[in-house]
Amino acid sequence: MAQLNRRIFLLGGLVAATGAAPARHLSASPFTLGVASGEPSTDGFVLWTRLAVAPLNGDGLGGMPNRDVEVRWEVSENESFVPLAASGAVLARPADAHTVHVEVGGLKAGAKYFYRFLSDGHESPHGTAGTAPSGLAAKLTFAFGSCAHYEHGFFHAYRYMAQDKPDLVLFLGDYIYESPSKVASPPRKYAPRKEVTTLAEYRLRYAQHRMDPNLQAAHAAAPWLVVFDDHEVENNWAADQRNDNSPAGDFKVRKTAALRAFYENMPLRAAQRPNGTAIPLYRRVSWGGLARFHMLDTRQYRWKQAPEKDCGVIRDPRRTLTGDVQEKWLLDGLAERSARWDFLGQQVFFAQRDDDGKPATCDVSTDAWDGYPHSRDRIVQGWLDRQVRNPVVLTGDVHRHWAANIKQDYFAANAPVVGTEFVVGSITSPNDGVPSAAYLKANPHLRFVSQRRGYAHTTVTPEKLTTQYFTISNALEPNPAKVTRSVAKTYTVADGKAGLG
Repeated sequence: MAQLNRRIFLLGGLVAATGAAPARHLSASPFTLGVASGEPSTDGFVLWTRLAVAPLNGDGLGGMPNRDVEVRWEVSENESFVPLAASGAVLARPADAHTVHVEVGGLKAGAKYFYRFLSDGHESPHGTAGTAPSGLAAKLTFAFGSCAHYEHGFFHAYRYMAQDKPDLVLFLGDYIYESPSKVASPPRKYAPRKEVTTLAEYRLRYAQHRMDPNLQAAHAAAPWLVVFDDHEVENNWAADQRNDNSPAGDFKVRKTAALRAFYENMPLRAAQRPNGTAIPLYRRVSWGGLARFHMLDTRQYRWKQAPEKDCGVIRDPRRTLTGDVQEKWLLDGLAERSARWDFLGQQVFFAQRDDDGKPATCDVSTDAWDGYPHSRDRIVQGWLDRQVRNPVVLTGDVHRHWAANIKQDYFAANAPVVGTEFVVGSITSPNDGVPSAAYLKANPHLRFVSQRRGYAHTTVTPEKLTTQYFTISNALEPNPAKVTRSVAKTYTVADGKAGLG
């Protein structure tokens, strides 16, 4: 017999309780953008879909009628959906672009479930989600990726990510791009082909990504944990400041629209719903006693980027990438030491990348943690002081795969390794080439780099973690039958022993 979770009743309400309008049939299936799940807990997860019969309508409303539409959701331990483990009904509202966020609870810990949505006689694609275990799990698998520019190729990496059937997927920023490619003839094109600034335009940008079948497959395969970086709003924004003034406009209005569209299109809890120009995005998700994910926000609270090579500004000890409140939140969470592995899911390069390897200069990217070295030092010292067993940083942003040892002093060859960083390349982006041998010699803690498109896959056990870097043969090839993947590098980190060896 179907169970209706009481928490769902309170959060979403039954359609009968809210007074749904009389049914008027939709012109076509509204499930053109697929389904998704996210934010797993020991008793549930978030379910997401967005109703859109014409996803690319210019007003960003998906061709939907200007009225509430009833959506039923069902969760079961088998794909026949008999019996149901949980079910209910909610209203998809025009003000939210007919998006649905359902917080399912009351399920078994450490279990696999299937889910679907039903509306107006139409059935959505089926998705797979799992709850977190309640104790120390024997194994966890997760994929992670970042940087998916629709115009720079095809989302083959998502297809392979889905085929791996991980327990979790982490997306570490730049899910969409606000600007079109500068390539003269990209393999596919954004609509509108301009830098988006309004709510309708951001909604269209997400809809175009969400229509991609490979992205839909990756969302349907496992629960996602998502954070944004800069391109979900505007390149290199920092707190309430723009990187430049083009195109002209009120940044607060634009940021409000961008954050709203981000929440609408991600499988996030109501706790992450934005309020104007702010969204409470940093949070923790646990996988029993095996792993804990500290999902960070390195955009909303940072000081503005320092001028390039300006050591006086860069080395100001007051500078922060996370903000003081988030920094304390992170260190307090690390102090709990409630899991074997602590993962920092975040956006920009954490370990040092110095162009010349000389401590007297500041030849670094000021958008990354290198532009806020004291902020990084406080966090690293914090996990050392708290005796964190296995600190691992997961990073996106830079369009290349990297693997790095984290140190307190990168200029001292014999300084101990105190953590590990895995940086994932882009789903799609132009090929940037690889750094010179001199650059890698100046940064010996950087152990691996690849410019190929792809993603990473990690297997975690109580004894070790293993990360595989996958690369895609050709992101510009539209025919999936002609695209292969390869393992570019594999790293293993032993429990209690930081670094890549």
